[in-house]
Amino acid sequence: MKSPRLMDQVRNILRTHHYSLRTEQVYIHWIKQFIYFNKKQHPRDLGKNEITEFLTHLAVNKNVAASTQNQALSALLFLYKKVLNLELEWIDDVVRAKRPKRLPVVLPRDDVMRLLNSLNGVYKLLAYLLYGTGMRLSEAVQLRVKDIDFSYNQIIIRAGKGNKDRRTILPERLISPLKRQIEYSRTLFDLDREENIPGVYLPYALERKYPNAGKEWPWHWVFPAKNRSTDPRTKIVRRHHLYEKTLQRNIKRVVRNLTLPVNVTTHTLRHCFATHMLENGYDIRTIQELLGHNDIRTTQIYTHVLQRGGNAARSPLDIG
Repeated sequence: MKSPRLMDQVRNILRTHHYSLRTEQVYIHWIKQFIYFNKKQHPRDLGKNEITEFLTHLAVNKNVAASTQNQALSALLFLYKKVLNLELEWIDDVVRAKRPKRLPVVLPRDDVMRLLNSLNGVYKLLAYLLYGTGMRLSEAVQLRVKDIDFSYNQIIIRAGKGNKDRRTILPERLISPLKRQIEYSRTLFDLDREENIPGVYLPYALERKYPNAGKEWPWHWVFPAKNRSTDPRTKIVRRHHLYEKTLQRNIKRVVRNLTLPVNVTTHTLRHCFATHMLENGYDIRTIQELLGHNDIRTTQIYTHVLQRGGNAARSPLDIG
């Protein structure tokens, strides 16, 4: 029996370790780029020098950011350690690029509201949700009906970054709009059931363990796509959630029209949530939990964005 091709092995092991589809696509991209850079030699025949040359090529010739360079390195480390099972002494000595420390872009509240109110329809609701809860865009579009708890005004985020669950607040202002969105989602759910369309995607082994759960209402998307599409992994035609990039494009268009800073993105709304919560007097530990940060130091960056606070310094011109 022929052994599977290298890329198929990579995909299988990524899925065995429950990596997200996005990570799978990114890792395969960088592994292919590494192989092409080395004239299609098998990675078993390559080593530390080739990896270093490839990373240098990305930085010098391709001018990629440090985070992108580190992403490529992570893909190669996964390839050698998890796929090829090579315990090479040098593998951990490959130096990661040092990411520059950047303060996040944070808009004043008035600008945030101008941005949100310039959007329309479901994208307006999604943007309000990002700012009102601190969720990442991927977490918001993947919400399922059962994850919104109207009784306790909370949203449960399943398998967020780092494959962790957490809770965040459900703003009272969004209760009615979300209920209307769920009513709309129900119409698409009923349509799919009438036409006996395969159920929505379920994570990991749940689809095998509970084969009918994807056809049950609690598992349906809060933000379903209008049209069905092909599952990139299973090739099954089913209903997926809204496409993330559509909101990103809408925000980019609005940012241009409002003459806001050009580097405002969907993630800016998460930064604004954290900073404005700090301004409202909430402690940093609470905000850390709401954002799902592992390390308090990640959350502390927002204290540097504040214009006032316990550690804020005042110019001598403003004293006396």
